[in-house]
Amino acid sequence: HQVCSPFIQTARWYARPVRRKRKDIPSHLDDLPPTMLKKDYANVPIINSVDDVVRRLLSLEMASQKEKMKIKTQQLVEKVRRSPSDNGSFEVQVAMLTAKIRSYEEHLQRHPKDKSNRRRMLMDIDRRKKLLAYLRRVRYDTFENTCKQLNIQYTLPPPYSRRVTKRWVVKKAFCLKVFQEARKLKAPERLKQRREWQARARAAKE
Repeated sequence: HQVCSPFIQTARWYARPVRRKRKDIPSHLDDLPPTMLKKDYANVPIINSVDDVVRRLLSLEMASQKEKMKIKTQQLVEKVRRSPSDNGSFEVQVAMLTAKIRSYEEHLQRHPKDKSNRRRMLMDIDRRKKLLAYLRRVRYDTFENTCKQLNIQYTLPPPYSRRVTKRWVVKKAFCLKVFQEARKLKAPERLKQRREWQARARAAKE
């Protein structure tokens, strides 16, 4: 066994394979124009007379993810709200949850081991399913429009299914056997009652 010199050993440590760069994950915020102003400054009257540098600082180009999320949520809410003052209807709640769920999905694509955010996303998905199920049951036209505007693929919940185990099969067979034995014991009594009812019916007809 040939011993490597310290120089060669150090060179081997540095000559590691280069990590592949992760592909850019498409975001649902990509359609927001960078020149759009932040939500807090969009309706300020003096904003049209400010310098270009200030306007750029107040635009989405320099905005954080949180600021972009506000704009995106507002856009989704505007698609489904019933009136300009509607801030709490079922459609608005579905739109707000949809924006949060899509942000969680993008985050988990970059950080798949983030269990805390995965749990929050599943809770929001569950809540959105309940809201959509209520809309589908009560106002189907609104449900269809909400799914269409927000691009939601709604799937019906599966029917209740129980995992079949050996213990459950044995218990079911035992219960059926007990039920059949009980019916055999009660059969003479039921036959006697049936004959009494038939006799009463004949007597009532005569």
